[in-house]
Amino acid sequence: MSFDHSDLLQHANSICKDTLMETLQIEFVAIDQDSITAKMPVNSRVFQPDGILHGGATLALAESVGSAAAQIFLGKKDIQVRGIQLSGNHVKSVKEGHVWATARLIHGGRTTQLWEIRVVNDQKDLVSLVKLTTMILNR
Repeated sequence: MSFDHSDLLQHANSICKDTLMETLQIEFVAIDQDSITAKMPVNSRVFQPDGILHGGATLALAESVGSAAAQIFLGKKDIQVRGIQLSGNHVKSVKEGHVWATARLIHGGRTTQLWEIRVVNDQKDLVSLVKLTTMILNR
């Protein structure tokens, strides 16, 4: 698939206005032929009560990146992407900085896709490993 990376990143970020992604300050930062990456700041907006990154915020980041990847890499404009199953293993806590989520396709069927999303901290240590199943609907 041939595409202009900067246009796709700009578009991905522009459609996040007034959504959960804007609330969590998720920003799409990189895209290549087989992955898309977004970052999210770790601060009080995404803390659980004891001052560390909330697993739910991590999963929201992962699903946002995986769903965006499905929309972009399928290359069709007349579809809607829906996450139908999300599962994550959280292996490291984060108290500050950013977390970075990168989605890669594991299986790309016509109606369902399986994505792996690796979430890492600023030091590139694995924070969470997430699996997302998406379903494609015609508009």
